[in-house]
Amino acid sequence: MTMVAEKTDTTAYRKGEFSDASDHDTESINGPPQHATLQRKLKNRHIAMISIGGVIGTGLFVGTASSLANGGPVGLLLGYLVMGSIVYSVMITLGEMIAFLPIPGGHIRLAERFIDPAFSFAMGWNYWYNWAIVSPAELSAAALLLNYWGTGVNDSVWVVMCLVVVVTINMLGAGAYGEAEFIFASIKVLTITGLIILGIVIDLGGGPDHDRIGFRYWKNPGPFVQYAGISGAKGQFLGWWSVMTQAAFSFIGTEIVAIAAGEAKNPRRNLPKAIRRVYIRILLFYFGGTFIIGLLVPSTNPSLQLNSGTAASPFVIAIQTAGIKSLPSLINACLLTSAWSASSSDLYTSSRAIYGLAAAGNAPKVFLRTTRSGMPYVAVIFCASFSLLAFMAVSSGAGKVFGWFANMTSVAGLMTWFGISVTYIRFYKGMKVQGIDRKTLPYSTRFQPYAAWYGACSTITICFFSGWSVFLKGKWDTATFVTNYILLIVWPILYIGARFYYGVKPVAPEDMDFKSDLAQIEADTYDEPPPRNKWEAFWQWLM
Repeated sequence: MTMVAEKTDTTAYRKGEFSDASDHDTESINGPPQHATLQRKLKNRHIAMISIGGVIGTGLFVGTASSLANGGPVGLLLGYLVMGSIVYSVMITLGEMIAFLPIPGGHIRLAERFIDPAFSFAMGWNYWYNWAIVSPAELSAAALLLNYWGTGVNDSVWVVMCLVVVVTINMLGAGAYGEAEFIFASIKVLTITGLIILGIVIDLGGGPDHDRIGFRYWKNPGPFVQYAGISGAKGQFLGWWSVMTQAAFSFIGTEIVAIAAGEAKNPRRNLPKAIRRVYIRILLFYFGGTFIIGLLVPSTNPSLQLNSGTAASPFVIAIQTAGIKSLPSLINACLLTSAWSASSSDLYTSSRAIYGLAAAGNAPKVFLRTTRSGMPYVAVIFCASFSLLAFMAVSSGAGKVFGWFANMTSVAGLMTWFGISVTYIRFYKGMKVQGIDRKTLPYSTRFQPYAAWYGACSTITICFFSGWSVFLKGKWDTATFVTNYILLIVWPILYIGARFYYGVKPVAPEDMDFKSDLAQIEADTYDEPPPRNKWEAFWQWLM
């Protein structure tokens, strides 16, 4: 994963190599003229932090608890290593397309261009479902974190409080969302960085108890967990595989930059820069975080069980065990802002997804209605209503509900990554047939099309085996089976049904549209002013 493998080039576009005024249709970057209301309000620092915020969430801070309990420290680390490689492959695949065509609806609209409207329909509704469902998952996680300070308050109070914050941020528009996400993501970055450093200190005996842990928990209770009491390599393999679905939930959101592309300023510069740095965040935050968690907390710790309703983050458990007073509450508060941030991003993404569906004619046109400032208020209100599902936490327990929604979201996210990979395979074929040199694209890598094939094959394989645990003897659970496999049934039904409804065949490579919207995209592309001092130079490098 080296920087030399990637190339950014906007010169071809400024010269108009791919643009021809006579070839452009009458639609602007924002869709049909009568609905051209989304506005580019997200600055480069917003895009940078949105891409970071999409990688850091409750999956890392809370979901890793069950992964450590099921897979052990090495199983946890290996699970995240494999999923991290898949995420990187998907992101460089998406990055090449979205940097070239940063249009509203992101990969949903790209699927329409390079595959067919039916695939876009299935992919779009799957993506909307993903983000409409993950929002109550994050709210359930927030309730779970708030229960750390005592279980006397009903979970519904926490859900309402968090939901009001999330809806308010989104109703203020993309600019307000960008600013809020910048602040939230900054807190998340500082928190995870501080936790990794603190974890190293505690592991080396720098805590109040001066207990040098080292790799103690890798020896006892061991590097792997014998899943469901199954002995030998088989039980260890199943323990590692159980980590995969939860790891997918943790990584869901890295593709948010694509859906935000239609509202990003100077997208040809900002999007490739954000995508090129994804692998750094994966290595630092996830691999670093899961490695430290595995060192500090034994996989047998009872507080790792989310179904208990009072489970804590592995980081908080480690700090408590080390005897550091007061800090666990501060860390838990920081993790709570992470849940707020993630839920806010979920609502933003689901509302823009259904806006993109409406722009493509796959959802009612009412979702295209926006305020004068460009905020799609109908879409936001509609998607916010699904957050009320978080009230399930009141009757079933926040930990159990979080697990249900995490399963549903993981499979939906994996299917989205599968769709992105398939779209790119077609995109790659179209460029080859039409004689377009990929080296002239704003962003490209040398790993294609192999990365796209790897992403497509691995995601569908993990989806197929995501609910395997229910087939073990005596382990049948209807809720787990339904939440893991409902989308594998619904996706082909949506696609086949849409194929019959639209009556269209896949777009032939020679007929793929690589020109529409380029004129407006080029008009929105500009050179950043040179830094005036060292501070500005550092900030420009950072963002």
